[in-house]
Amino acid sequence: MKLIRWGGAGQEKTGVIINDIKYDTSAFGGDYNEDFFEKNGLARLAEFVKANAGKLTIIPDSARLGSPIARPSKIICIGLNYADHAKETNAPLPVEPIIFMKSTTALAGPNDAIITPKNSVKTDWEVELAVVIGKKASYVEEAEALDYVAGYTLHNDVSEREFQIERNGTWDKGKGCDTFAPLGPFLATPDELGELNKLRLWLKVNGKTMQDGNTSNFIFTIPFVISYVSQFMTLLPGDVISTGTPAGVGLGFNPPVYLKAGDVVELGIDGLGTSRQEVKAYVKN
Repeated sequence: MKLIRWGGAGQEKTGVIINDIKYDTSAFGGDYNEDFFEKNGLARLAEFVKANAGKLTIIPDSARLGSPIARPSKIICIGLNYADHAKETNAPLPVEPIIFMKSTTALAGPNDAIITPKNSVKTDWEVELAVVIGKKASYVEEAEALDYVAGYTLHNDVSEREFQIERNGTWDKGKGCDTFAPLGPFLATPDELGELNKLRLWLKVNGKTMQDGNTSNFIFTIPFVISYVSQFMTLLPGDVISTGTPAGVGLGFNPPVYLKAGDVVELGIDGLGTSRQEVKAYVKN
């Protein structure tokens, strides 16, 4: 299945995509959140959709899409998980996955604006494949890791490089700003995707291709990452693990190139659709 959430920000309803048509499933009840995934929601939703075939309301194409999952307990990211990206940023190849966190308040819809933070001059882009956890996971074996996956989605790991690198502390300061985690357009269940290690991912800025990579270049595979992260924290249903970005980020250019108001970012991954974000400057409400 392909799951979507749609409607105004903070008022999203649930839906599904079937044969490229969006259908409202709000009558199913609840949201695509921790409770949904924990209580076998995907199977129950599939039964609901089957039972209501031909009766579901079509969602207009003009409707806003929100993040395909409601706010998770945590958004975990893996840094430098593509060798070409590590090289372009002059970083050594990690011997273990680098873990950092994105604030859940960074969550945004796939086509919502990216708001550059107050005093930011180094806001950057990162196309990534994100994993959504389907059931509680702690000390998971790598061979069993994919059994804990609810699905996959497209993620732009927007990053403020000055906050991330030049300010004292962890990377988190440059990763968790509002609007810095656009997810979607949809959550694809595992049966919707092909080989996880053969997916093309790309990103354009103002129509120019900046990133064009493939998950075949992972340093650490998805099963390894899930197992590894679960050794340090319990993963809850609905949690997100973003698996890293290939070469082509703004920081990697000489001189670096960063986003400015009016820029348009477009990105996509095989089987996970595309998203589009216009960049806007922070304005105090």
